[in-house]
Amino acid sequence: MSLNLDNPRPDRIGSLKLIDLKRIERQGSFSVAEARIRNMIKFVSAIVFDAVANPLLYLVSVGIGIGALVDQNLGESGLGGVSYLTFVAPALLATTAITGAMDEVVFPCMDGFKWQKTFYAMNSTPLTPRQIASGVFFSAMTRTIFAVTCYWVLLYLFGALDSPRSWLAIPTAILAGAGFGALMLGFASFIENEDLFMTIINRMIIMPMFLFSGTFYPLTNMPVYIQPIGWISPLWHATELGRYLTYDYPISLTMAILHLSVMFVLLITGLLWAFKNFERRLEK
Repeated sequence: MSLNLDNPRPDRIGSLKLIDLKRIERQGSFSVAEARIRNMIKFVSAIVFDAVANPLLYLVSVGIGIGALVDQNLGESGLGGVSYLTFVAPALLATTAITGAMDEVVFPCMDGFKWQKTFYAMNSTPLTPRQIASGVFFSAMTRTIFAVTCYWVLLYLFGALDSPRSWLAIPTAILAGAGFGALMLGFASFIENEDLFMTIINRMIIMPMFLFSGTFYPLTNMPVYIQPIGWISPLWHATELGRYLTYDYPISLTMAILHLSVMFVLLITGLLWAFKNFERRLEK
């Protein structure tokens, strides 16, 4: 095997294709994301089923089943002039984004650090810890975008969206998923031992957030000592914006800016925390 000395940076030696370091420096995160997405494609039928079947069951059971009872006893006047299905639709959309993003960062993170230790193999290449973390996050957001879009289409077909600008609820929900997903990526990369980790997440974070973020009834209807759970929840902030975008829900400019700011702060804080944890664990 000979090396052409006239070319100090050859792309290939014989049949061996060499690594393009500059490309990895520029696009390493997308290479990690591509690998994750290629792995998802193996389970594409399950992903599509999860993106369609779960939302459909929620819409039928909660939006239509329980919704019919709420509309019959409370009337649309009690929900700002809209049906119960329209009222809960933005919350269900944001919930899909948040839970989907969480699952797609937590389990790959546990797998990469603890179960199969694939992150250490990646780190032995020119990939940096930040690129590995970013790649996991980007692939998670790809699946989140797909799931939220499917859910929005179902909501539209069920007649749950009363505004021509309701499509803007898609990026709003995705932003909530990105913020919470980044925070969970930081949390999962911080945990050294996964014992009880998912139990704590589901029971102490996901369930209270789902129940006490104005999902099924206005947050103001709850006792004042429980309302702070909603105030710090990305689900409540995304739901409030989503209701403004999907029907004539009143919201001030100040509150709209606050809702967006909270989700952006979660996104930036979570990613910075994740980058720090990935560097700490992979550069030992």
